[in-house]
Amino acid sequence: MVNSIEIEHVSKIYKKHSEPTKTLKDKVFSFRDNKTEKFLALDAVHFSVSVGETIGILGHNGSGKSTLLKCIAGTIRPTSGVVRVRGRLSALLELGAGFHPDLTGRENVYLNGSILGFTKQRIDQIFDEIVAFAELEDFIDSQVKHYSSGMYARLGFAVAVNLEPDVLLVDEVLAVGDEAFQRKCIERVRGFQLEGRTILLVTHAPELVRQLCDRSVVLDHGKMLHVGDVSEGVAVYRRSLANRGIEVPDDPAEAETEGPAVPTKDTVAIQRVWVEPPPDGRSAHQPGDRVSVGLRYRASEEVQGLRGRFILHSHDGILLANISTLDIRGSDIALSAESSEEEIVFTINDLPLMDGRYFVTLLLQDQTETFEYARSEQEIAFDVSSGGPVTGRVAFDMAVTATAKVPWES
Repeated sequence: MVNSIEIEHVSKIYKKHSEPTKTLKDKVFSFRDNKTEKFLALDAVHFSVSVGETIGILGHNGSGKSTLLKCIAGTIRPTSGVVRVRGRLSALLELGAGFHPDLTGRENVYLNGSILGFTKQRIDQIFDEIVAFAELEDFIDSQVKHYSSGMYARLGFAVAVNLEPDVLLVDEVLAVGDEAFQRKCIERVRGFQLEGRTILLVTHAPELVRQLCDRSVVLDHGKMLHVGDVSEGVAVYRRSLANRGIEVPDDPAEAETEGPAVPTKDTVAIQRVWVEPPPDGRSAHQPGDRVSVGLRYRASEEVQGLRGRFILHSHDGILLANISTLDIRGSDIALSAESSEEEIVFTINDLPLMDGRYFVTLLLQDQTETFEYARSEQEIAFDVSSGGPVTGRVAFDMAVTATAKVPWES
């Protein structure tokens, strides 16, 4: 598998000086007493990101999240270790960073595009898309120093995402702007995912990581506590907050106030979930079995465009499937107000998996996938046992032919 980003034992040390001297005389007479302390912001962080993968990075303030992204973006150099990035990179480390306050929005778009290596002709082609996304048609020729923070944010995001990066670094920028703009940002991130682009997302919102990310990384005081399954990562993150004496609410969506939780609606509720047991009284499924996973739900009001989603992970956190009812049946599900309980059942007709335990998450979303109505809370898992000597993760339906010849025959 090709990696977009490789982070090999990266450490970053900052130097902190004691009381700074103010005059030449102070420097002459106190240089011996001016002690330098070292601060380890990153401590041998090591992981890779595959092409098309979305990784969520969680951690308390000061955990090293932003330092890590700056090392990946190349704005700072690690003290030790190696960072490799393949493809064109766009970094949203701080929206509006690089904008000149005395230039207009139009001039800043061209300035930023040229810094990233785009020709004027190419920026001309996408300029209208940038302005339309930022919703700044009436202000694009005004100096950005007169922009509100929301206008600044919209223009910065619009520039970054319309320059078609292969790798997108996002540092807390989904927390800015109003709810409508946040929703638009999330939709654009989803579009990037469908296009196979690689995304690293730093956020304080665990539910945003749950909804958007394939894997998670958790940092604490520069050390990497976890890399892998998103749900496990959220649990590790919450434990790290608790260990630091930070109050952690029971509701994960309220765990932090410094980032947006994924918008939710409570008009649809999951009543129960289930997985079809193995046939013939077996304790585990076998490759080739038919496996059904379902949920029962009820709506309290009319819902248009309900979409179910099936997400499958292996025991070691590898994403194996992320598919919706729209992908399978070609249409969304309409639901009338005050309907009786309804069901959605996902069926794998020919199980292609080898030995291991597999975990399923079921979601109910709106048709734009911006709102999440409900998510399965209890564990949905099934075991697979091949009963044979073949190892690996995927069961192939294979055939083989072989022709033996006498060695000296041509």
